[in-house]
Amino acid sequence: MSSFSLASRLDGALGGKTAKALERAFAMHTVGDLLAHYPRRYAKRGELTEIALLPLGEPVTIVAEVRTVSERRMQNRKGSILEVIISDGHGNLALTFFNQGWRKNNLTPGRRGIFAGKVGEYRGAKQLAHPDYELFDDEETARMTAEANAHLPIPIYPATSALSSWQIAKIVALVLDGLGDIADPLPEHARARGGYLDARTAIERIHRPDFEEQIAPALETLRMHEAFVLQTALLQQRAFVRSMSATSRAPGVLLEDFDAALPFERTPDQVAVGDSIADDLQAPWPMNRLVQGEVGSGKTLVALRAMLQVAESGGQSALIAPTEVLAAQHLRSIARMLGTRLAPELMPTLLTGQMPAAERRKAALRVASGQARIVVGTHALLSASTTFADLGLVVVDEQHRFGVDQREALRAKGTAPHALVLTATPIPRTVAMTVFGDLDVSTIRTMPPGRAGIDTYVAPIGEKPAWFARVWERIAEEVGKGHQAFVVCAAIDAEALSRADEEESAEGPVDEGGQAPRTRWGVVQVGELLSRHPAFSSIRVQILHGKMPSEEKDAVMQAFARGDIDVVVATTVVEVGVDVANASAMVILEADRFGVSQLHQLRGRVGRGGVPGLCLLVTESARGSLARERVEAVAETLDGFLLAEVDLDLRGEGDVLGGTQSGARSSLRLLRVAKDADLIAQARILAEQLLLDDPALVRNPGLAAAIERRVSTEERAALAKN
Repeated sequence: MSSFSLASRLDGALGGKTAKALERAFAMHTVGDLLAHYPRRYAKRGELTEIALLPLGEPVTIVAEVRTVSERRMQNRKGSILEVIISDGHGNLALTFFNQGWRKNNLTPGRRGIFAGKVGEYRGAKQLAHPDYELFDDEETARMTAEANAHLPIPIYPATSALSSWQIAKIVALVLDGLGDIADPLPEHARARGGYLDARTAIERIHRPDFEEQIAPALETLRMHEAFVLQTALLQQRAFVRSMSATSRAPGVLLEDFDAALPFERTPDQVAVGDSIADDLQAPWPMNRLVQGEVGSGKTLVALRAMLQVAESGGQSALIAPTEVLAAQHLRSIARMLGTRLAPELMPTLLTGQMPAAERRKAALRVASGQARIVVGTHALLSASTTFADLGLVVVDEQHRFGVDQREALRAKGTAPHALVLTATPIPRTVAMTVFGDLDVSTIRTMPPGRAGIDTYVAPIGEKPAWFARVWERIAEEVGKGHQAFVVCAAIDAEALSRADEEESAEGPVDEGGQAPRTRWGVVQVGELLSRHPAFSSIRVQILHGKMPSEEKDAVMQAFARGDIDVVVATTVVEVGVDVANASAMVILEADRFGVSQLHQLRGRVGRGGVPGLCLLVTESARGSLARERVEAVAETLDGFLLAEVDLDLRGEGDVLGGTQSGARSSLRLLRVAKDADLIAQARILAEQLLLDDPALVRNPGLAAAIERRVSTEERAALAKN
């Protein structure tokens, strides 16, 4: 049989029909793509769980016989449920499949096989929803398979309804049988020093190990490969950016006048980060820097000083914000900081999609002519009709709200402009290294003096229902002192959500062992509650959410900032950029529905002036649950960097990285940034050393080929856009 390589096309290795199925299910195109689809866990035929002992919520694998098969229509929506009862001779278990009636053609009574899935429960009975399974051909085959292969680990692959784990295992085995030599991405000295397997052996053993002991060394080798390839690609991209030419922007009178007029001393971190940015702007290559810092740490001040340095030579800066509310607030804040002398000279200009047409045309003209040297806007800055005279600096606020294509669309409006990315969501060190490894990362940790601080408390109303009434009394007391408050909800209208959920659900089993409790409190429901609450009879309450027209949202926030509104009941639209010094209290209802970092971000809206802050995290989650742990972690500390690490540990990097970081960065396979910090750091040091000696990877063809496979053309474009 002729061999093929990791770069070979799947349709050549497997045939068009199978290749097409893999492409549809997993976007696989090459042999390398298939062999990087690793088992998510392993089971052993000799250690299979009895049905009577199955633990709820755990993945299990059992050998059993099909006893009965029945299919019924769902009552509240289209489709059917196929229920299969299997038995191991000691107990029965239900298998449920939604809209997959065709499975009854092979799941016939009397057939035996291996069944794998997560144990759920429906109406008191255990079930597996959409399990993987492999049926034996006959009883003799079943007996021989069980005896001869009792020691063999069974790889369980991520699967779909069209491609089961067992089918994938057979396809992988077929490909492995025809696979030729694999060039190792790790240099020989690094492989020997780390005790890693060669690439061919590692791939073979992760997919079809002979013994359980072979799995761990294969996993460790392939984790190192992934870390090393990704770090090398990121460092290559960094070198590529530094090979580009950019206009050097030296500081001058504008920055001197601004600093002289500041009514306060900059913090040590603001000075240090500002100096780094000033040096970057004078370099002959484009700046590519990420600045992370707590809410209120002075990131906007640092960005404005960079804008003034660019403006000195006539260059323009564009700050893109995720929402109209935040963009308008940024403009007001920048104009206020510039003062009456510098603001008319630099003409900070707002450009958003919701502006009246005439006003937007005037703003666009000021931008195109270069008259506006500071431009603040939303996605309107990305439109083809928005042009700049000399775009020298792009500032992206809250980077996680934008995809790389959007950021590139803005940068493309200048000639290799400098880029400054801001985030108030602290990034764990390993995430920064893995996701933003091609950027220079600066951190502002010290906070400006004069902050009164925030006290945070958990209100566990599931255990102490009376506390719910006390929450509203406490908010009324804060307003009585002349302060203002936020109430944050997880939804706009909880009742509408419940109706939608009911329409979606059937009277059948639930998938994966259960559904989360429905949202009880939306903005609409809380607004109605407070309108009837005796303590709020003279309190001015207004709602705010993302579906309101932009003018209305901005009007609410400006009225709140002026003190014309006492309590704003809102969704997470207030998460970033809302700066009201008189806001002293925040209630976050169903706080367990939010992530750790998001709770910390929301909490940062209060205690911003000289008024002490109060944050009440209301939850019905049970003590000891993961949801409760998240809420309690936020109550225990104000250190956002510590919370970022907690968030990573509790949720895993899949949630922390998010889906907006396109390309190689968000597609980690075996690497776990929460657990592999040391490995990632080792890989980065190794990559730096190797690139110093061999920047084009001429003497490391295995690594060059691995990068070519791992980082596709689209992913390289994504890396280049950051």
